[in-house]
This record gives sequence, C-alpha cells and structure tokens, in this order.
Amino acid sequence: MIKIIHSDITTLPVDAIVNAANERMLGGGGVDGAIHRAAGPDLYKACLTVPEVRPGVRCPTGEARITPGYRLPARWVIHTVGPVWRGGTHGEPEKLAACYRNSLALAAEHACRSVAFPCISTGVYGYPLEPAARIAIREAREFLAHTEAQRHGEREMEVVICCFSERDFNVYNTLLTQEVSHDY
Repeated sequence: MIKIIHSDITTLPVDAIVNAANERMLGGGGVDGAIHRAAGPDLYKACLTVPEVRPGVRCPTGEARITPGYRLPARWVIHTVGPVWRGGTHGEPEKLAACYRNSLALAAEHACRSVAFPCISTGVYGYPLEPAARIAIREAREFLAHTEAQRHGEREMEVVICCFSERDFNVYNTLLTQEVSHDY
C-alpha cells in the first residue's frame, strides 16, 4: 500500500524513515538536518562508522545505507543520496529511481513493514517536483507488485511518502490517483 501524507517525517511511528542525505552522511540542511537533530548525537556517531567508499563518501548517489533511529519513533534510518538536478541529461532519473529501489530493498532486508520517504532531491537539489513524484510512485508500485507476487498471505509493506509542504502533498497525492507512466 502506498500512502501520501502531509507531515513531519521525524514524528512518524514507522519501522524506517528514509533520509535524503548527502554523500558524507553526517547531517546537513533540510530533511537531513531535521532527522539528525531529532535522532540525537548517536545518529551522527553511527554514520561515522559507515565506511567511506572513497574519501568523504559513505553513500554514493543512488545507493542506500541503514542505521538505527535512536531518538526517532522509527527503528531505522535509511540514508540515500538523491541526484542534483542538472537538466535531466546526466542520469538523474535513473539515480533517483535507484534511491527508491535501494531504500526499499534495505527496508525489506530489515523486515520493515512500514517505511516513510521524504520527497527526495526536490529541495535544494532542484529536481522538478512532478517528475520526481512520478518516479517515487512508480518505484514504490513496482516494488510492492514484485514483493506481493513472492508473498503468500503476509501483510504488504506500507510505503508512505511524507510531504513537508502542502504543495508537495497536492502534487504527490494527485499523481498517486493517476496511472503513472513507465517513462522517467
């Protein structure tokens, strides 16, 4: 099940929340900063233990890493790095789709029954809202359809897309009710 809500992701009682992180994973602005503040200093310490794959990079764009949620209502924080919008011709759609796929795979690996996403890359990274929303909804639908086919009577994962602004909520909610194109 996919649900669109207008709320603060740091307050949600779900198994995992997704952090729109930067490659360093050490906090930042926007949702990243809010999650780090709400989780407390132990989240920062946990992020420091994630090995760097190259100097200054713990989580490359499109990939995902997981840490405990500490002071958050969520048990886990899944950190993913969305692409910076550069006109759409530098692999941005594929990288954004990978953020959702990799985050959902980590949630499933950790037996999460509910996972909440922010609107990845649509803030300071400049990804246009409607194309980003289409990718988010499409990837969630495809993941749920694939995992549903493999389950036998188990409860479906709940995927929540948590919009901080009313504008974002309206766009995502409208698109959820429409058939989403398979194009990026």
